[in-house]
Amino acid sequence: METYKIKRKNALPLASAIKDYLRDAHLTTGMNTRLIFKAWDEVSGAAPFTLKRFFRNGKLYITLNSSVVISQLSARKEFLKEMINDRLSRDELFEQEDINANWVEEIILK
Repeated sequence: METYKIKRKNALPLASAIKDYLRDAHLTTGMNTRLIFKAWDEVSGAAPFTLKRFFRNGKLYITLNSSVVISQLSARKEFLKEMINDRLSRDELFEQEDINANWVEEIILK
């Protein structure tokens, strides 16, 4: 029985390989958008009240089904923006150089 050895040429960590694949397949904008939505759900705690999410040109548009939640979150928009961006900066899959979906600059609640 023969044994084979696999030589590791240019070995990459899995996170780097996934990030390179997403960049090469032009999927970083979609991934960044999903990560922004996930960060919104985690930071705001308003996932059960969120009806629609939309992100374009640094603006995160959120449609909520409760006027009470809108008024509570409106007072904390700057804090939420900072927390979302902080969470995104720590995520390994977030592509910071993507021009289409980058940092959250403004949160618009409807």
